[in-house]
Amino acid sequence: MQFRLECHDALESTSTTLKQRAEAGEAEGLAIQALRQSAGRGRQGRGWESPAGNLYLSVLLRPSVPLRDAPQWSFVAAVALAETLAPLLPETAQPSLKWPNDVLLHGAKLAGILVEPGITADHALEWICIGIGMNITNKPHLPDRATACLAEYSPSPPAPQALATVLLQQLAHWHETRLRQGIGPIRDAWLRYGPAMGAAVSVKRDGALLQGAFAGLSPEGALKLAKDSEVQLILAGEII
Repeated sequence: MQFRLECHDALESTSTTLKQRAEAGEAEGLAIQALRQSAGRGRQGRGWESPAGNLYLSVLLRPSVPLRDAPQWSFVAAVALAETLAPLLPETAQPSLKWPNDVLLHGAKLAGILVEPGITADHALEWICIGIGMNITNKPHLPDRATACLAEYSPSPPAPQALATVLLQQLAHWHETRLRQGIGPIRDAWLRYGPAMGAAVSVKRDGALLQGAFAGLSPEGALKLAKDSEVQLILAGEII
């Protein structure tokens, strides 16, 4: 597939605009970019600072898959992001992926992904909106986590529009891979950028903190957390 990229000087939120277009019947493949956002959003309703110079992009997909598979497109987008960034960075500062949907540089958050499904009246998947925010030249200062921007490690980072073009090519490739071959190749690619096997991880879920060792991903993409000779599957949560 080939994405149709629309670039706007400013929007409240690329994902809000894209979802409105999806509800109005827009065909798969629309990509909406804004050079600035006034009301960007992250996971769990968090705000996303959106000054000029960074990447704010949302894409519309309509895969013929069960609703339960929609979260797998977080991994599709994460792998596409990592593959886009790797050639732009020195070997000493390669991107890493944090389950389920962040891209890190040296442990600091560089980019975030938000996957939102559209659901029909009979509870089937109608569309997927993938929102991506990446710090290129500016990074927000957050009280609870370190942040990074591409310009800290790449002396000549691409402009947001140029980066969006390359990212959409990668996203189209991995989207088609998921449709043709299932989640397996996506999971394998994600693990190349993910935590080392056995690395200590802490997961915040429903207000509780779960601690253990990273033991990979399940076939569906759930986090496998090993502790006391047992492996627990984590379907939702946040590594902290």
